[in-house]
Amino acid sequence: MKTKILTILLSVFTVFSFAQITVTDNDILSIGDVVYQPEDDNTGPQITPGNSGANQTWDFSSLVVADIVTTECISPVGTPYESSYPNANICLKAEGDYMYFNKSSTKVELLGEGDSTFQQPIVMLPLPLTYGMIFTDGPISVLDSLISGPMVSLLLSTQGLSAAMISLGAAQTADTINIQAEMTSDFNVDAYGSMTLPMGTFDCLRLKIERTSSTSIQVYCTDTITGAGSGWYPLPFSDLSQEITYQWWSDNMNTKFALVDMPIDSLGNVDGGVIFLHDVASSLNQLDSKSFNIFPIPTTYKVTITSENNEEVNTILTDINGREVKRFEFSNSTTLNLSDLDKGIYILNLNTQEGSISKKLIIE
Repeated sequence: MKTKILTILLSVFTVFSFAQITVTDNDILSIGDVVYQPEDDNTGPQITPGNSGANQTWDFSSLVVADIVTTECISPVGTPYESSYPNANICLKAEGDYMYFNKSSTKVELLGEGDSTFQQPIVMLPLPLTYGMIFTDGPISVLDSLISGPMVSLLLSTQGLSAAMISLGAAQTADTINIQAEMTSDFNVDAYGSMTLPMGTFDCLRLKIERTSSTSIQVYCTDTITGAGSGWYPLPFSDLSQEITYQWWSDNMNTKFALVDMPIDSLGNVDGGVIFLHDVASSLNQLDSKSFNIFPIPTTYKVTITSENNEEVNTILTDINGREVKRFEFSNSTTLNLSDLDKGIYILNLNTQEGSISKKLIIE
C-alpha cells in the first residue's frame, strides 16, 4: 500500500512539475534572426505577472495579435551608424531604427540607438539566466553633459529662473549647466514554469527587472561683484524614478527573444501594453514551402517569386552572414534584378501575417 501511494504521489509531482531551464547566449537572438511582436493595449484581468516561485503557470493565450512589429537581428557592419559602435556585434533594426548591442556569454549590453551613443553600456540581460539568479548593474552614468554660453540663461528663463534666484542672491550670472543621470538595474529570476501564448506553450523563466534612475542638475553661477558667491548651485529639478518590468524567457530554440515584456506600475498592475512574441516558433509550420514558387534556382541575373495567396509579402534578402542586401514588398509576384550582387548564397526571408519562411537563393 505504501509503495502504491508513493507511486501515485510521484506521478502527480511529475505531472505538475516543470523543468528548471537555463537560458544562455545561444538561446537568444543572433545575426539573421527575425522576431515578430504584437502589443496588446487592452489586456484582461487574467493577464498579470502572477506569483514568484517554482512550477508557475501563466496563461496568456487571450492576448490579441495586432499591429505586429518586425525586428531583424543584423550585423552592425554596413549600417548607418557602424562607426559609432566599434564594440557592437549585433544590431536590432525595427521600423527604421537601429539599436546596437554587444552580446557575450555573460550579458547583453545596449550601447546606444542611432547616433545616440551611451557614455556607458547598459546591461539589458545578464546571462546565463537560471532560477534564483540575482544581478545588479550600476550605478552607471548614462548622461554627463555640460551646456555653456548664452543658452544657459535662456534655458533658465524658460523655467522662470535666474542666477540670483538659484544662488539666493549670492551670484549674478549663470555660466554652465551640468546634467547628470545615473541608472541602477536589478535583475532577479524569481519564478519558473510554463507560459501559454497564442503561438504555443513554452517552459520559461520569469525575470523581474527594476531600473532606478536619478537625475541631478547643477548650475555654475558667477559672483561678478565680490567673487565670493561663485560656485555650483543645484536646481530643484532632481528626479528619482523607478521602472519595474517582468520578462519571460525560454530556452526553446525557436523563440530567441523574450516571450512577454510586461511593465508594471507601483500597485503591481499592468502599466500600458503587453508586448509578446508571435509566430516565431510556429511560422515555419504555418507557411507551407509550396506557398511560394521561386525560379530559377540557381540564377544568374534575375529571379521571379510568386505567391499563391493574395496578401502582402514583406521580403528581406540577406547574405550568408545575415547582412541585409535588399528589402521589398509584393502581393502576387515580383521579379528581382540581382545583377548588382556578387555570386554566392543568399537567404530570402518571406514574411506575411500568417507566418514566415526562408528560402536559399544561389547566384551563379
